[in-house]
Amino acid sequence: MADPTAPSTMPAPATNGTFPAEDAAGQTVAAIAEADKISADEIALYDRQIRLWGVQAQEKIRTANILLVSIKALADEIAKNLVLAGIGSITLADHEVVTEEDLGAQFFVSEADIGKNRAEAAAPQVQKLNPRVKVNVIPRDVRNDPDTSFYASYDIIIATDLDFMSLSALNSGARIAQKPFYAGASHGMYGYIFADLVDHSFVIERERSNKATQVGPESTTRRVTGIQTKRENSKVIEMVTKQEIYSPLLLIKDSPLPPEIGNNPRRLRKVHPLLSLVRALWEYQRDGHGIYPTIQTQDLIKFTTIASEKHKELMLPPDTLKAEHLRSFIQNLGSELAPVTAFLGGQLAQDVINVLGHREQPIQNLMLFDGEESAGPVYALHPIFPGTPLPIITGIPSLNAPIMVV
Repeated sequence: MADPTAPSTMPAPATNGTFPAEDAAGQTVAAIAEADKISADEIALYDRQIRLWGVQAQEKIRTANILLVSIKALADEIAKNLVLAGIGSITLADHEVVTEEDLGAQFFVSEADIGKNRAEAAAPQVQKLNPRVKVNVIPRDVRNDPDTSFYASYDIIIATDLDFMSLSALNSGARIAQKPFYAGASHGMYGYIFADLVDHSFVIERERSNKATQVGPESTTRRVTGIQTKRENSKVIEMVTKQEIYSPLLLIKDSPLPPEIGNNPRRLRKVHPLLSLVRALWEYQRDGHGIYPTIQTQDLIKFTTIASEKHKELMLPPDTLKAEHLRSFIQNLGSELAPVTAFLGGQLAQDVINVLGHREQPIQNLMLFDGEESAGPVYALHPIFPGTPLPIITGIPSLNAPIMVV
């Protein structure tokens, strides 16, 4: 991430007034200086990140228009990272007002903002981070916008800390417009990032190995579509173009684990129980039970029953979902912790930057975070593909009873 206050590390011009042919990273700095659309002061300001991901990627970043829905602690971190990176514009959408609870981990609002619209209160502080970025505000509920062209004006849609049905509605609107969609949430020590990029191509740069890269399928969702090479000093670098397909949130809620995990008992035991718990929360919300289960016995029974079913659905060993997992997850629901939102916000923003620049492999498609274990597993969840095992419910009778939280 660029620091707007840091001094530039742009190399000094040579005696003839031109830039050196290459910088330390091997990038042609002259090409940067000759860019038609990026001004010299922008090159100086974003110099370090231009050296990291290139002038073409920076040009895509500086023209990107991002929609960020629901402005809470996680959204604050995402906005901060994207604005400092120099995106073109960001639109903050939120119909809720600032409450006292928002003052804990949300750094764009203060006590003086209580009662004000959350997006309108945060916008001036977001703008101060980078005056070059255009900051817009939508103080209304956009979750079910009837205008199908609403999403078309944005390059990427991001929604945070919303219930499953709201996220699914936003995901559907983004899909209709063929726009990448991200969802994220933080729950105390836990959280997740979901990505639906519809159909995304990206380039991986790496040193060529002895084993030749082949054009063709690489996994059930990814294929290599092209290979180019270049020489850097004594190394041959290959630029591999890959295409990845994604699934919407509505489908991954019930999708199985990929065959490479589902067919491997050892790997099944290592699947993080947070996967079952997050999907159980989505099911709980989809069924209309509320946003979060309360500590009332009826709610706890309902949620633990759903969690047991979701664990069974993934064909996971019954003893890998314990009562303490459920208890800790429920106790953390709805709370915001700054270190967790900072980590998730940084990860999501970096993925957005990579997607805009069509570089590096993005999240495919659900990343979980357990702050207690410092674990961040990623699971590719999609509708059934050839080779995906089907659950045999009668084979695991011990899962028929819910796991009770005491």
